[in-house]
Parts: sequence; C-alpha cells; structure tokens
Amino acid sequence: MYVAVRRYEGVTDSQKVAQVAQEDFVPIISEMPGFVAYYCVDAGDGVMVSTSVFEHKDAEEQSTFRAGEFVAEHLAPLLPNPPQI
Repeated sequence: MYVAVRRYEGVTDSQKVAQVAQEDFVPIISEMPGFVAYYCVDAGDGVMVSTSVFEHKDAEEQSTFRAGEFVAEHLAPLLPNPPQI
C-alpha cells in the first residue's frame, strides 16, 4: 500500500472543504488504478489532513499532483497555504 498524506494549515471553512473534496475530488481519484480509500479530517485550529491510499506507487504520486491542481482550481480561497506532503 502507498499513502499520500497532505496537511493543510490556515483552512477558512473546513466543512466546505470536506464537502467539495468528497463530492468532487474523490470521484476523480477513485477512478485511478489501485485506489483504496480517501479520508479528510478536520484536525482543529484551521488544520485539515487528507489521506489517499493506493495499491500502486505511481497512482499515489499522481494523486498528489491531481490534488494540487484541484485545490488551485476549486479550493484556493479556503486553503490559502500549500500543504505539507
């Protein structure tokens, strides 16, 4: 198994981020080969952590690239700081 963990700080609306991730991002990565699971957690104090799990290293790496594109296009105002990966 391969896991991508992304930690976002400065989150302005964690509920909206979780909703958009679940409704719009998960369908994108769930079609990738070897997709296992996706989790998004509100850690409090403006921090969120997302975890993507894959059976293949290439898909895990691709998910991080796609997450960056998705955040820039759909969530930039809510996630103003780049994630720690």
